[in-house]
Formats: sequence, structure tokens, C-alpha cells
Amino acid sequence: MSGRAQLMWDDAVEGYDFGESHPMDPVRLALTMGLVRAFGLDTAVDVTSAKAAGESTLRLVHRADYVAAVRAASADPRGADPTYGLGTLDDPAFAGMHEVSALIAGLSVGAAEAVWRGESAHAVNFTGGLHHAMPGAAAGFCVYNDPALAIARLLELGAERVAYVDVDVHHGDGVQAAFWDDPRVLTVSLHEHPRTLFPHTGFPEETGGPAGEGGAVNVALPAGTGDAGWLRAFHAVVPELIAEFRPQVLVSQHGADTHAEDPLAHLAVSLDAQRAVMEACHDLAHAYAQDGRWVALGGGGYAVVDVVPRSWTHLVGIAAHRPVDPETVIPASWRDEVYALTGRAAPQRMTDGRTPRWQPWESGYDPVDRLDQAVLATRRSAYPLRGLLA
Repeated sequence: MSGRAQLMWDDAVEGYDFGESHPMDPVRLALTMGLVRAFGLDTAVDVTSAKAAGESTLRLVHRADYVAAVRAASADPRGADPTYGLGTLDDPAFAGMHEVSALIAGLSVGAAEAVWRGESAHAVNFTGGLHHAMPGAAAGFCVYNDPALAIARLLELGAERVAYVDVDVHHGDGVQAAFWDDPRVLTVSLHEHPRTLFPHTGFPEETGGPAGEGGAVNVALPAGTGDAGWLRAFHAVVPELIAEFRPQVLVSQHGADTHAEDPLAHLAVSLDAQRAVMEACHDLAHAYAQDGRWVALGGGGYAVVDVVPRSWTHLVGIAAHRPVDPETVIPASWRDEVYALTGRAAPQRMTDGRTPRWQPWESGYDPVDRLDQAVLATRRSAYPLRGLLA
């Protein structure tokens, strides 16, 4: 197995563009790749593209009529069918939508294939992580569900156990739905509580279908949760589940919208805590996945200058085994690029100036604390189904 990570990239992904006023601004992708290059991380990984996902690959998750509807809307955006979630405020149709969405899906599928075949232990596609798309509908800025397609491809190649960990601020509903009744896949999602945030699913009682009972795990965090609570919840749930499941491949989704500055949600997490969870996922892959196999994806994130590029550059550095020190000053060349593309001032360093700390669950819990109540609800719902003590 190669010691170098793969970074999936194609300039054409910047065409995933819902329009000028839409929060999913593709400049976040260009700026992230620019920061990766500014730190020379593109020389520490194998930067590669992949073929767009074809019909047979898309059909691993999506219905034929939905793929046909996306193709039709891509050719004529004015005729987009809203019954498929297309042409809506969240998912406006645009020319070439099918092609670029299939490309992003293909990059995640290519990452999964490279890791499974031993071409690399780790592969990153920060352009992916579009976890809301359903088998028959677009949703939440997501047209094709690349995490689910990557997992489905791993199963097609012979994987018997794949773990999916989603730390986006929004529930990973589309991936959960795709494998709701499949015991070969464990989906774990940490997200803001469904009562206060789209997609209004991901309650702790959602634990999987009859054939996959215990295969879905959801931690619904109170609005306002910051670093200490977010990290406490992650470490109180995820490592024990991964240790029990022992996946052959770990797939993780690292939406940057948990950040305190994100305009679309209500958590208060720092860049430094996001980095700590990336490191934790990397460590879990090496500890429990076969040969350290790890596919790391992007996701949401709408603070497109201050947060997203720094967060996902940390992800690339960690996967490359060349992590960027949080205190590092950001190169002036990238700050100039930010101003040229956005007219905004760029952040100066790779940190928010926080030192992430949390109280381990094993030290005891407070039954009146809302964060601890959320963790305990998850453990009580899901742990017994996996033979674990709540």
C-alpha cells in the first residue's frame, strides 16, 4: 500500500454553482485548493481526478427516474421538476448540473476505490460530502449523494463492514437512509438537534431498520454547543462504536458548518476543535480499519473565506501525515488570492486561538446537563443494540 494519500481534485468541480445568491458558493472549493497549494501540501499527496460517476454507479443509490430528471434539468433548467427536489430554493437547477454533480460523486467513488485497492491508505475529496441527497430527490444543496455512492461502491467491491462518521452540523440523513437496513454499514452522525435545524431528522431513537437494527447512531446536540461539549460528545460515542464494529474502511464527512461563524446553523465550534476531530478520525482509521483505510470528505460550510479553506486544508494535511501547525501564519500569496476573488480580508493564521479540551465521559456525567442528556439518549438507544453498555 502506498504511503502517500490521494487528494481528489478537478477544476471542473467549481461548476457546482447554484447561483450568485446561494450560500453554497463554489469559491470555497477554489480557495481551499489554493490554500492547500500555498502550503505545498499538493506535493505531499497524489493529486488526481476520476471519471464522473456513470449511470450504473449512480444507480447504486439513486433511482433511474431521478437520474433522468437531473439530466433533463441539467439540459433545460427551466423545466426542472420540483417533485424531485429540483428547481427549488435549496437546489436551483443550472446548466451542466448533472455533469458536475456526477463528477463530484465520481471523485468520492474514486477515493473509495483507491483506498480499497491499496493504492493509498487515505484519500480526501473535500468537494464531496453531499449527504442529503435521497435515492429519488435532491435536498439540502445536494444533487447526488457521493458519500453513499462511495460506500455502495466499497460494498460492491467486497467490503463487509464500512463505518461512516458524519460531523457536519446537519444530520447525515441521506446516507442513513441509503443503508438503513444494511448491517454491513454503521452510520454515526453528530449534528445540531432536529428541533432547531434542517433536515429535522436524526433523533437518537433512529437506530436502523429490522435487518440493520443498531446500524444507525445519532447524537442530537443542543443549539449553542461549543468545543468542550462537541468533543465530549464525539469521544463519548464514536471511538467505542468504531472499536466494536471494526470496519474495513472508515468514511468520514467533515462539514465545516459546525463553526461558530457559520451563518446557517447554531453550534459554536472552533476551527481548532474541528481539527481535533479530524485527527481523532485519522487515529481511529489506523487503530481499527484494515490497513488504516480512510476516506475523508468535505460537506457543508458557508463561512467560505474564514472557515472552510482552513478547515479542509487541515484535513488534507492530516491525511497526508504532514499536519499544519495551527499557529502557522497563512502565506501572503493566499491572502492576496482571497482578496482578488472575494474582495474580503483573509484570516492570518491556521487557528482560532483555542486549545480544545473536554471532560471524558468516563469521568462521570451530569444528568441535568443538556449535552450530557443528549449523549446519554444516544447511548441508551443505540448501545444495547450493539451489545454495548450504555
